[in-house]
Amino acid sequence: MKNLIVSLFFGLIFISFNCKEINSKEVAFQNGDIIFQTSQSKQCEAVKIATNSNFSHCGIIFIENGKTYVYEAVQPVKMTLLEDWISHGKDAKYVVKRLKNSDKILTNEVLQKMKSYGKSMNNKDYDLYFEWSDNKIYCSELVWKIYKNGANIELCKTKKLKDFNLDNPLVKSIMKERYGNNIPFNEAVVAPSQLYDSEIVETIFDNF
Repeated sequence: MKNLIVSLFFGLIFISFNCKEINSKEVAFQNGDIIFQTSQSKQCEAVKIATNSNFSHCGIIFIENGKTYVYEAVQPVKMTLLEDWISHGKDAKYVVKRLKNSDKILTNEVLQKMKSYGKSMNNKDYDLYFEWSDNKIYCSELVWKIYKNGANIELCKTKKLKDFNLDNPLVKSIMKERYGNNIPFNEAVVAPSQLYDSEIVETIFDNF
């Protein structure tokens, strides 16, 4: 009986694991989906701590010529094949969120406007200082502005830099390195965690 229970236990683990693998390959991605992951760098760890979140990077899904891409603000802003984007994250784990009622809201015309605005950001430098301008841009800012300027949708309200957890030693170190003694505490900011927690999106895939 004991051996039977052990066999059943490991069998369930195996089934669960394989279902998760199958599901990840069967996700029917759509234009405008938002994808989140944990990147691997000192800055990304600081972002996770400051925002109390598992996620430090995000991008928006665009499908072109039958291929699925993640449009992301790295250095520089660019389109990355979905498979490559997933492989860059920690343990290839990711979450996909979708705008609620997207089939009615994100019409072809709206999606075209979103893509057009997104392309205006192509090749821009990554914004290490998280400023709310279009001169340079960071990951969650790019996604937020594509929705705002292309679809007239605010995925979430902006916060101020001072609203985040800035007391952690690693976060303090990054802030000091970037800003010196002139930290812009009142700068408008959108973090990946805010997009993830948005009340107007829903999870369609999660393998975390």
